[in-house]
Amino acid sequence: MTDDLHPTDGARFLLERRGDPPVDARAEYGAAIYTPTERFAYTATLAASGEVSLAADGAAAPGDLEKKLHTIARIAARDAVRNAADGLPPWPHRILRWRGPK
Repeated sequence: MTDDLHPTDGARFLLERRGDPPVDARAEYGAAIYTPTERFAYTATLAASGEVSLAADGAAAPGDLEKKLHTIARIAARDAVRNAADGLPPWPHRILRWRGPK
């Protein structure tokens, strides 16, 4: 993952699929939360059923940021079935979202 994603405010959430496109209903992503001063790394396992598993690869992010990452990953997981039905890759290579400060 690149480290030039630190925002000036808020947080950026990045998920990058690991390996080749999966052929089953699960995908593994390297995930990161970027704040203006920190980066929190995770491994995210997504299932087409909408289930998400997050494991911190080091220090975990504050609870509110981790919850937002989980929500973004859950939406991507639930979209996998719809994407496939629409003829799109079910598991995108990269997902990048920004959320502003509260």
